[in-house]
Amino acid sequence: MSRMERQCWWYLLVLSCLFQTLSAHSDFYTSIGHMTDLLYTEKDLVTSLKNYITAEENKLKQVKQWAEKLDVLSAIAMQDPEGFLGNPVNAFKLMKRLNTEWGDLESLVLKDTKDGFISNLTLQRQHFPTDEDQTGAAKALLRLQDTYRLDTNTISTGDLPGVTHKSPMTVEDCFELGKIAYSEVDYYHTELWMEQALKQLDEGEESTVDKVTVLDYLSYAIYQQGDLGRALELTKRLLMLDPEHQRANGNLKYFEFQLINQRKAQAQEAQKAREEGKEQRKRLTSDASKKKKRFREPVPERKMYEMLCRGEGIKLTPRRQRRLFCRYFDNHGHPKYLLSPVKQEDEWDRPYIVRYHDIISHGEIEKVKELAKPRLRRATISNPITGVLETAPYRISKSAWLTAYEHPMIDQINQRIEDLTGLEMDTAEELQVANYGVGGQYEPHFDFGRKDEPDAFKELGTGNRIATWLFYMSDVAAGGATVFPDVGAAVWPKKGTAVFWYNLFPSGEGDYSTRHAACPVLVGNKWVSNKWIHERGQEFRRPCGLNETA
Repeated sequence: MSRMERQCWWYLLVLSCLFQTLSAHSDFYTSIGHMTDLLYTEKDLVTSLKNYITAEENKLKQVKQWAEKLDVLSAIAMQDPEGFLGNPVNAFKLMKRLNTEWGDLESLVLKDTKDGFISNLTLQRQHFPTDEDQTGAAKALLRLQDTYRLDTNTISTGDLPGVTHKSPMTVEDCFELGKIAYSEVDYYHTELWMEQALKQLDEGEESTVDKVTVLDYLSYAIYQQGDLGRALELTKRLLMLDPEHQRANGNLKYFEFQLINQRKAQAQEAQKAREEGKEQRKRLTSDASKKKKRFREPVPERKMYEMLCRGEGIKLTPRRQRRLFCRYFDNHGHPKYLLSPVKQEDEWDRPYIVRYHDIISHGEIEKVKELAKPRLRRATISNPITGVLETAPYRISKSAWLTAYEHPMIDQINQRIEDLTGLEMDTAEELQVANYGVGGQYEPHFDFGRKDEPDAFKELGTGNRIATWLFYMSDVAAGGATVFPDVGAAVWPKKGTAVFWYNLFPSGEGDYSTRHAACPVLVGNKWVSNKWIHERGQEFRRPCGLNETA
């Protein structure tokens, strides 16, 4: 085997190892950490493509030089072919050229320099993101748009808060988002993104997507939302561009017919309202007004969750603020912290949430990420009915579990949590590391098992989750807060800090005010790790209370 062949085999072996690593990963969009691997993959492909282009250019250069040389030679020879071949040297060269050199040229022309690139691309495509990844990333972008109330132009121009690598969207990008929304029967977002694509086309952006196609999607999405008048206007605009468009011609007649019926129905309703009389309308208005004053509708959880993610609706009144303090904490004179207490800050009073500052170092964070990254898998939730672990669209992240015995640093981190909380770690769950993906989130949930889930942690044999410890292992440029919708609290990620709260009252009853959520990450990369601490082993560390909710 030649040296070049050995190098080729070695290159393929290295690629094979890379592919095996990538193939273990799926749902790329659910973890920014794993998506970074794709950037390196794409970089390798670009290098391979450039090598292919260089090889093709070199081959073409050689062929061109050969053709120019023979062109001159042929021109001279054809002036007096017999006289030219009368020179035995020229005759010999002709025999040589036709027998040998033209064969070499044939091999050069037929040499497929793209083989290496094509085989590399074909092999790597097996481990590329799938349709599910593309759809998942698109849905995440739409979710961010709704949660943070972003208009399409802000997203399309790349003017997101906290962004450092501005990346504008093309007409094709906007159209693709609209198409994915359309396939999900989400006509609201279809309208928004088809309108953005049309706007950019109207502004003169060149695109392979034409206005007729965009108008076709846009008019139907608007019709599905009940705006017949506007759907009709857009259909007429489409027909001005393409008078023979079959579907648009059919829609035009249908929309006109439906609009006439709609206007008739509206006129009948208006007439009926007039006939009911002013007095009755006044009475109804008065009763509705009184009812509105008497009963204030509670804010739906979903709306409150999104408000808190945006930094709105936080119920931190001045009176509540006065109850919150910062302090140096040594956990009642613990030997490790007596001379070097940690910085503790109250984040909320009920439920009582505290934050520990500078509690995990950069080196420890990097080691935890290094250990976790190869094991990251799509995060799952426990089905409340079947108890089976499954993926869910409301938990977009990947997670891994690290045990204390696999690295001394994990054992040290666990011991630190025990020293500061005073709770037993032997019965706690392993350290869970999570990395959030595009629009990564975890919608409102409880960490503890409720009464309607008696077998939630039965297989562990350590009782319910008494408390939660959450490390923030990265700063997040925008979004990514931990919010508590029931009480209107929001805790923002800060690298090197950790928050802690009890999920259960001392009586063992669940504290339903601890229902919390991880807001979608708007810009940035969010890494967290958490420790779920269980009841068993805490009998003498946190005495049971007699009051059910205190």
